[in-house]
Amino acid sequence: MKLPIRIAKILLQLSQGESIPSSKAKHTSIEDLITERIIDRTGRIHKKLYLTNKQSLFLYLQNKYGINDLTTYIKISKKENISRSDLTAISSDSKLKKVRTFKGFLINSCAPVEATLNNQPITLDFTEGIFKFIYDFENFIPNKKFTIVGIENPENFRLIENQKHLFKDIQPLFISRYPQNQSKDLIKWLQSIPNNYLHFGDFDFAGIGIYLNEFKKHIPNKSTFFIPQNIELLIKNYGNRERYDIQKINFKEEKIKQQNITQLIMTIHKYKKGLDQEILIKKL
Repeated sequence: MKLPIRIAKILLQLSQGESIPSSKAKHTSIEDLITERIIDRTGRIHKKLYLTNKQSLFLYLQNKYGINDLTTYIKISKKENISRSDLTAISSDSKLKKVRTFKGFLINSCAPVEATLNNQPITLDFTEGIFKFIYDFENFIPNKKFTIVGIENPENFRLIENQKHLFKDIQPLFISRYPQNQSKDLIKWLQSIPNNYLHFGDFDFAGIGIYLNEFKKHIPNKSTFFIPQNIELLIKNYGNRERYDIQKINFKEEKIKQQNITQLIMTIHKYKKGLDQEILIKKL
């Protein structure tokens, strides 16, 4: 069981000789401490709390919560990037707080990628069927000649060799949007590097929404949406009408100013169909 930070702060104040209004310290641990006569509650109308036994409080926190030091417990519990070793140090419980120990994202490429990692130059080579996972993304900076291509669907990310003809005019470094709980890492990374971003997703209202809401609004000046030249023919021949009917209800297009996207939306409306990006996987 975790001791809330606000209660920890109150106990720290009490341990420093302060008195606290009882109305501001409602918690089962406070009631336990009153029952154990470690804290005294006095006053008829405006009740206040006082610590009566500092050593007993220390033993109580150690035995019930594994807390050895209230000041350190409060400081570390408030940290954004907290490790399990930190949690174990302050509370003897590595699961005291939800911790993301598996941060980062997958990358893929058809060619070697030059980059720096922790200010050291590196070259990443790729073999078909094996992706690379970037954990220390805060210190990973690709050469600025590479355009970061964000791929929405896993199959397209896996089969980039079959789609490299689509990106002949750039040097792409592909990143995967999945698993989705890593998307905040992607945005943070894209904001920190000089490279341009090209979004490669589904050609429907949902795909456009993902681009606008998850990427464009965070990196507005260096992001674009990939649309193949033959998109109208592809939507006409292979589009899905049911998807159009489902997605059009919640899609708001009045604020979209990117010309290629407004043209795509007109094409989607024209044929009343949405198109999966998997159609672009060329069969070799």
